[in-house]
Amino acid sequence: MRIADGSSTLETAGADLDAGDGRVILHGRWTADQGPAVESASARIAAQGRRQPVLVDLSGLARLDTLGAWVLERTRAEIEAAGGRLAYAGARPEHRILLGEMGLREPEPAPRDARNPVVRLLDGTGRRVARGGNEILSGIAFLGEVVAAGGRVARRPQTFRMAALVNQLEQVALRGVPIIVLISFLVGGIVAQQGIFQLQRFGAQSFVVNLIGLLILRELGVLLTSIMVAGRSGSAFTAEIGSMRMREEVDALRVMGLDPIEILILPRILALVIGLPILAFLGSLAALAGGGLTAAIYGGMTVDAFLARLQAAVSFHHFAVGLIKAPFMALTIGIIATIEGFAVEGSAESLGRHVTASVVKSIFMVIVLDGLFAVFFAAIDF
Repeated sequence: MRIADGSSTLETAGADLDAGDGRVILHGRWTADQGPAVESASARIAAQGRRQPVLVDLSGLARLDTLGAWVLERTRAEIEAAGGRLAYAGARPEHRILLGEMGLREPEPAPRDARNPVVRLLDGTGRRVARGGNEILSGIAFLGEVVAAGGRVARRPQTFRMAALVNQLEQVALRGVPIIVLISFLVGGIVAQQGIFQLQRFGAQSFVVNLIGLLILRELGVLLTSIMVAGRSGSAFTAEIGSMRMREEVDALRVMGLDPIEILILPRILALVIGLPILAFLGSLAALAGGGLTAAIYGGMTVDAFLARLQAAVSFHHFAVGLIKAPFMALTIGIIATIEGFAVEGSAESLGRHVTASVVKSIFMVIVLDGLFAVFFAAIDF
């Protein structure tokens, strides 16, 4: 019996079936452009395979592509699922490779975990702790690579891409000024308002200047700026490098003999280290301005009185504490963002997952670093 659509067996996919011994001789082109004929022939093969074993002869095929191979493997799976059997004969080497690649495989069932729930909880916690330790070691190793690349650039300054640094400074610092100044101004006003409401109970509303001055200059200004930079610039770094990984541009740089650390990472990290202290300084000024405006509105404090009280309450070392933290927080954000960017694989889901991880890890590490600095400065009474 002839199963074919069209008049030319060299052009149209088809199959000759022998109902006696179950032999099927394929002919024509089993390709994507012959989809209807391929489906029709495979349906007849499947019908015969449910009655008796089938031997498919591929020697007469003019051409076989992935669609034809997939349909044949799907038909084989259907026949075997119904208790029959299908085998191939006369397959050329390229046909065997294609059929092997298109083979339908059932996913292996996940092994059941019969352990006690407490043991599973402890096991999961231990694995997460170990994974966190490995990530810390990877970050230290990556930092070493960045430092080594910086040393190479220092020995050969002409290789450094100054244009890339200026561009990153524009993206990180210049374009980040409006949002950071605005949010810092609002936060400063909110802190001052709540401080005035609480201190009024004791008739000490003038001490709100001490509160916002020390809090903003030592802690809140640089911390708030670092969190916003992590969400804005850190996520951008991860997305940019991750997209380059997906398009294999990072591999192309290595093939051309260029170091991706020098080309992609150094300008971004330097821009963060330079730009974040500047943004923290501007954010602190904006927060103090917001606190001063709120003190004038809710506490009836004049500008001169606010400035005089502020000058008496804070000194340069309080301002220096915030600026000392800024480069370390910038370096932490840059290292985490670039590591997550290089970890992106070839899917949009991977890119989104690593961008999210970059922001979360950066904010977490910034807060941890701020706490460590607070303990350190308290220990040295600075």
